[in-house]
Amino acid sequence: MEPVIQDLGRIGYDEALAVQRALHDRVVAARDGGPAEPMHLLVLEHDAVITVSRRPGAAANLLATPDMLNRAGVTVRETDRGGDITYHGPGQLVAYAIFDLNRLGIGIHGHMRLLEEIVLGTLAAFGIAGERDAGATGVWVGPAPLRKICALGVRASRYVTMHGLALNVAPDLAHFNLIVPCGLAGRPVTSMAAELGSACPAFGAVREELTRQAQRRVGELLARSSASTGPA
Repeated sequence: MEPVIQDLGRIGYDEALAVQRALHDRVVAARDGGPAEPMHLLVLEHDAVITVSRRPGAAANLLATPDMLNRAGVTVRETDRGGDITYHGPGQLVAYAIFDLNRLGIGIHGHMRLLEEIVLGTLAAFGIAGERDAGATGVWVGPAPLRKICALGVRASRYVTMHGLALNVAPDLAHFNLIVPCGLAGRPVTSMAAELGSACPAFGAVREELTRQAQRRVGELLARSSASTGPA
């Protein structure tokens, strides 16, 4: 049964990145003839951190001064994922996918759509109608103006992915004012708590639903890929 779910709890960005890299190496090695290794989905909350990609101009979307960051208790890290700049912190459900795209029978764009589908299914389970925006990755909530509830940013090396998604369950939305979220000026950010108020589910319930959605949808892809490569 894949992916294997690992709940890392509350963890720093650097520590989680080290776990990702180690698992990535193991999944790649397994495909190259090493010991068998399943795919993995890491679920966690980060200590408050802003991550900035290496995309040209991404650093300019950090609005906060060092003093503002210090007072907010937010650190900054460079990241090797795609995308631009984003915030992670307590109350935000982060899921890092260490997936073998060859096994799933999809490319990087298919992987992004898979992550969006997992989030859309999770939100629907709690009565939120999420949607895609043709002009921007992630998952949004309407009506207009669309509000971003989940950011995506991934990296693939040797067809094995890292990084993933960040779903706003009940984070401190004021921290998003420290940046231009995802480099999209004027696009508001929201959370499940902001949309549902007192009806917002507990963080653990959202985590369980997201992992269930991930296992179901990845299972469907594995079955489809196996059928397409099986004997004629």
